[in-house]
Amino acid sequence: MAGILAWFWNERFWLPHNVTWADLKNTDEATFPQAEDLYLACPLAFCIFIIRLVFERFVARPCAMGLKIQANGPQKAQPNAILEKVFTAITKHPDEKRLEGLSKQLDWDVRTIQRWFRQRRNQEKPSTLARFCESIVTVFIFLQTPWLWNTKECWYNYPYQPLTVDIHYYYILELSFYLSLLFSQFTDIRRKDFLIMFLHHVATISLITFSYVNNMARVGTLVMCLHDAADVLIEAAKMANYAKCQILCNLLFAMFAILFISSRLGLYPVWILNTTLFESWEIVGPYPSWWIFNLLLILLQLLHSFWSYLIVKTACRAISKGKVGKWNPLHVSKDDRSDIESSSDEDDSPPPIQKHHSSATNGTNKNHATNGYLTGAPYTDEH
Repeated sequence: MAGILAWFWNERFWLPHNVTWADLKNTDEATFPQAEDLYLACPLAFCIFIIRLVFERFVARPCAMGLKIQANGPQKAQPNAILEKVFTAITKHPDEKRLEGLSKQLDWDVRTIQRWFRQRRNQEKPSTLARFCESIVTVFIFLQTPWLWNTKECWYNYPYQPLTVDIHYYYILELSFYLSLLFSQFTDIRRKDFLIMFLHHVATISLITFSYVNNMARVGTLVMCLHDAADVLIEAAKMANYAKCQILCNLLFAMFAILFISSRLGLYPVWILNTTLFESWEIVGPYPSWWIFNLLLILLQLLHSFWSYLIVKTACRAISKGKVGKWNPLHVSKDDRSDIESSSDEDDSPPPIQKHHSSATNGTNKNHATNGYLTGAPYTDEH
């Protein structure tokens, strides 16, 4: 075990040339980052997760109810034993061949079966009330560090820069926050970019850890502040959307889009990547953990580009639809990160009348026609 720890904490990987861990031990004159400081983040992350659950139940939920946000979820699919068996045991997204087979077996048309599967998938999604509560608890207060606008200050006398108390606690809180997000991602609404968000959280946690251990805390603080700035606006826009405050939603989304794209496609590469890649190269020089740190920063830039594409795509689609209707960039069924699946335009029309049989075969009963299909109530879209 000692050999593994010695290999992991190899000074030639973590620190610049001719710098040792002994050089970064705390003294009476100066305090430096210590790896064991980060252990505090694990129990704190658990506390944040519990506080979030309590806040969501006793604060966010009453606020949502006060705004008359609906607690009911998406429309439930009509009970059907055969389709339920296919959904739970075989596939939630049947292909064309399976749809045709089910159509013959149930004497339903293919579009009705597609609608059933879509409603059944959406049935497992939480209500608008739950989504509102999720958004309100993810607003996080971030710390400003105006003394670091000159990025070269990040590297003067590196790595012998004393760790200030505010940066120390900021790092612990940020690491705890992202650890709690990593945990809660498996209990929150599962969105289309689940894997991308998971990758983002892992990269962020790795960056926070790397930058703290090798005392890149100053530039690390800049990265975290830059990322926190836009997050508040998008969550506020979602809350306004769920509360049906459309004008406020549009305004907040526009502010978010401008801030996100300008900060993560402008400031981030020009300001952050420039100092970590080029200014630090000139002042400090590269070493193994320096390469890992910058690779993670570049990975974040790729994620920024992907999300900026989705934001622009969402805005363009909302504007184009606004020509004939209400401009709603964060409509639940139109958002690229939506937790509710949307139907195609052609599904907006009512389904054709089905052929019904009087026999009670394949799991029918007195109140239903074939396989539990309610003859008197056609399926409606989940919008």
